Amino acid sequence: MIIRPAVRSLCTGAVVLAVGATAIAPCAALAPLPGYRPPGSTSGSGTEAPALPGEVSALSWVVADATTGDVLASKDAHRHLPPASTLKTLFALTVLPHLPARRVHTVTSADLNGLGAGSSRVGVVEGRAYRVDDLWRGVFLSSGGDAVHVLASMNGGWRKTRDEMRERAVQLGAQDTRVMSPDGYDTPGQYSSAFDLAVFGRTGLADPAFARYCSTSVAEFPGGVERSGRADAPYEIQNTNRLLAGTQDVSPYPGLIGVKNGYTTEAGNTLIAAAHRDGHTLIVTVMNPQEGTVYDNARSLLDWGFSAAGKVRPVGSLRPPVARTSTTSAAGPAQTPADAALMATHHSTTRKASVLGGFAAVGALLASLSASLWLLRRRRRR
Repeated sequence: MIIRPAVRSLCTGAVVLAVGATAIAPCAALAPLPGYRPPGSTSGSGTEAPALPGEVSALSWVVADATTGDVLASKDAHRHLPPASTLKTLFALTVLPHLPARRVHTVTSADLNGLGAGSSRVGVVEGRAYRVDDLWRGVFLSSGGDAVHVLASMNGGWRKTRDEMRERAVQLGAQDTRVMSPDGYDTPGQYSSAFDLAVFGRTGLADPAFARYCSTSVAEFPGGVERSGRADAPYEIQNTNRLLAGTQDVSPYPGLIGVKNGYTTEAGNTLIAAAHRDGHTLIVTVMNPQEGTVYDNARSLLDWGFSAAGKVRPVGSLRPPVARTSTTSAAGPAQTPADAALMATHHSTTRKASVLGGFAAVGALLASLSASLWLLRRRRRR
């Protein structure tokens, strides 16, 4: 088998960027902060903050540190737009924990019902037995809507999977996402945002299985079934993420580690891309470029992000405001020391409040008893 892995708080509107090296700025404080200098100028430490690339034409985009969750810059980060197949990242976060990779399933006609006209396909056929991990490679490499339908059927059905995806988005603090079709197919009322897609990508990279699938450039996929019932030979599939695969005159991006691309008529081109360089892992989301390709836009933003690392003040965070619900095989990003300290403080405060509340309740009870005894004594005296 051929498998080649490759090495909430933002304002919408204008591009958001702050310079310096201090804590995350809340939305209300995104105006110039103390020590702020425009991009391209020199900060007090003598380091130069690079100017944002002018050739990025996407309607919405985000550049974030995948390790810390810090958002370094953005444009219309919470704008509601069709996500296309990048929504399959949320599908994977939702369904991966429930289906063992080596489980084998024979596809039925019911599994493929409802596959939209023009949907991308990896070549799943009725009557063929597939392993779950083969189907996931079909999802991540070929963006196979047919593979998504089969996995959703194995997960309990299309509607159940849709509802679970909505719940998962809430758990992750992704408030800009409304799932109508788990495969990302254009459906009225379905939308996501550059911010939420960055959350999905960052969360997925913390799961080894997700990271392995999304970084695979080339793999073999099981062939179909002959009339005699004999299985055809497997065939090669290649990742449609051109920054990863280096196809169709797009040079592979150095250090790219996935994540997922997409395209529909309504969404245009969309992309979640992550790369690692010089000790930094960045995640970039690009939605619907108006000029140039989605890969050119992502490349420019990744280049800027790596040059800006340590020179810009975060303008928000991908981390949810509460602890993320995790599972064995699809947990969120590992808890950072800051997250751990925050949760420890929360639990300590909760315990203290509980103890103080107990003391207060006992005190109130004693005061009530004391008042009752006093009234009883007065009545007796009369």
